[in-house]
Amino acid sequence: MKKLVVMMTLAATSGVLMSGTAAAQTPQAFVNTLMPEPAHLTVGSGWLPIGKGFAAATDKFHDQRLDDAIARAMEQLTQETGVVIQEKPAGTRAGLIITVDGPGEAVQGVDENESYSLDVTPQGAHLQAATDVGAMHGLATLEQLVQNSGQGYFLPAVSIQDSPRFVWRGLMIDCSRHFEPISVIERTLDGMAAVKMNVFHWHLTDDQGFRIQSKIFPLLTEDGSDGQFYTQEQAREVVAYARARGIRVVPEFDMPGHSTSWVVGYPDLASAQGPFTIQRHFGVFNPVLDPTRASTYEFLDKFIGEMAQIFPDAYMHIGGDENNGVEWAHNPRIQAFMREHGLKGTAALQAYFNQQLLPILQKHGKKMIGWDEIMTPGLPKDVVVQSWRGFDSLAEGAKEGYTGILSAGYYLDHMDSAADHYRVDPLPAGNTLTPAQAARILGGEACMWGEYVDAENIDSRIWPRTAAIAERLWSPQSVDNVDDMYRRLWVENLRLEALGLTQISQEDASLRALAGTEQIGPLETLAAVLEPVNFDTRGDWSDKHGVTSLMPLDNLVDALPPDPPSRHGFEELVSTYLENPAARPEQQAALTAIFQSWTQDEPERVLLMSESPRLAEALPRARQLTEMGAMGLEGIGYLASGVPAPPGWKAAKLKILDEADEPIALTWFTVAQPMRDLVNEVR
Repeated sequence: MKKLVVMMTLAATSGVLMSGTAAAQTPQAFVNTLMPEPAHLTVGSGWLPIGKGFAAATDKFHDQRLDDAIARAMEQLTQETGVVIQEKPAGTRAGLIITVDGPGEAVQGVDENESYSLDVTPQGAHLQAATDVGAMHGLATLEQLVQNSGQGYFLPAVSIQDSPRFVWRGLMIDCSRHFEPISVIERTLDGMAAVKMNVFHWHLTDDQGFRIQSKIFPLLTEDGSDGQFYTQEQAREVVAYARARGIRVVPEFDMPGHSTSWVVGYPDLASAQGPFTIQRHFGVFNPVLDPTRASTYEFLDKFIGEMAQIFPDAYMHIGGDENNGVEWAHNPRIQAFMREHGLKGTAALQAYFNQQLLPILQKHGKKMIGWDEIMTPGLPKDVVVQSWRGFDSLAEGAKEGYTGILSAGYYLDHMDSAADHYRVDPLPAGNTLTPAQAARILGGEACMWGEYVDAENIDSRIWPRTAAIAERLWSPQSVDNVDDMYRRLWVENLRLEALGLTQISQEDASLRALAGTEQIGPLETLAAVLEPVNFDTRGDWSDKHGVTSLMPLDNLVDALPPDPPSRHGFEELVSTYLENPAARPEQQAALTAIFQSWTQDEPERVLLMSESPRLAEALPRARQLTEMGAMGLEGIGYLASGVPAPPGWKAAKLKILDEADEPIALTWFTVAQPMRDLVNEVR
């Protein structure tokens, strides 16, 4: 509760709207909380009430996929408004008429028409789309338009013409390092659909586990998964679930490196002598498939053919990254093969592997995707390169004729802020690509690597930051105001939770488990201004302490979401206040309330943390929060009165902030830099 009060204070004073409505809002007042922003939006006059009798109907094409999508949207509107909203028979007069030309592609692809238009007037709403997929996007926008006046719900009068800037708007989830249940995958797909993402990149194999059943090669999962894998029936269920929401499923089977889980059950595939065991640690390991044997390609031919029957998408991801070449360099037979074929170095041997693999994929109707490392001379131009190295690498590929997608800057596991992700563009302003070269950049993918996520905390690592990435990939490049993005992001965060995601509720649930009590108010106040350290810092700590994939993710760092509201909200509040402290009474009052909340309840906070072995490591944070609260109260006192601080005050406070900047229990304060700005402003 205390955390909520503080966050609402931040919201009210920094312009961050925490819900889609205002207390005394009239129906005429349109509040734009759409995310992604549409390509074109015109606000009209009046509103369309959502009351008894409001219904949806199609007046042209409809099929089961469209009917199901409409039913889901109407159910969501019912949940949001309390008004029972149904779909009427085609051709019936209704509050919402949906006109769709046809179903779209039998297997959704990059050329799918995703555009739609939505017009709302006081007389009714009309959604038009060329395909089912476009209609789904329009329904997602319709759900986001709902507002209330305090007396009832309504749709504001608007006219929207919308289509995506990029055709590839993806999210990758690594299910090898930590297995994610089907329920996690499906609720993630619901979230993706809500923000108009259209590619689910399913990373199914890596050194820590082989996660997809093969009936031809059963030892892949029997020996390489610890019993945690998806059956073929479950995989087909995910594909169908995704298609019903306008989302493609692109599977990734990492090869030739990151392949330990392949060779546990089938050591003859390896480039070194077995036996092999699943990797429990994280990083880059030596096991790699043997590219010199015909039997390797015979195996892959059968496996890819089997997977092609499960995953109908035109693309299949082969990974291709981070092969250290150690086993190839130390195998005399492989070295002899390289000399015989004129292959100078392991990079050339990997290029050879890709060239042998490509016709196998083509045989089974698939196009190859791989990470940057696959882009080598001689690789056909229809291969798609996914760049983790950055725009320069992506642009170089485009200049050479390769299509590509950007992931650098969208790595969710790095714990960057939504603002950091939002500023990354697959086609940044001022780039020197020709129009033809720029057209080869299909879009981008957010990446959720799995070292430090499980079914409990993965939602908070993906959402809501991925919604900001979704907007970057959908909306016009000119939509770039970070403050407004955050204003709308916190609204979308609530809507995503209403779909069944857990990124908000997970934190308090985890804090209750850590503290062993429901009375966690003092702990919430601290947690609200903490976030996880970045990936590199945690990786270094994990290496030092021997962390493995078998260890539970149940410490304070795992409970905390990255980029919580306190980061941007507090920064904006302090920045506004410091523009003119003497003339900012509203911001001063808000800061006073926040600083007082930090200084209260320290004994209770310390008691909660000291009685929990998993919280005790973070105990210094409790003292630091109290110190920052006291320093904040003193600082705004000096700034408001114009009275200078005593000699040594600033230096002492900056020293406290230097200590607070150090990682403790793998956490960082979100408010340290704004506090530093405030202290530095004091005379």
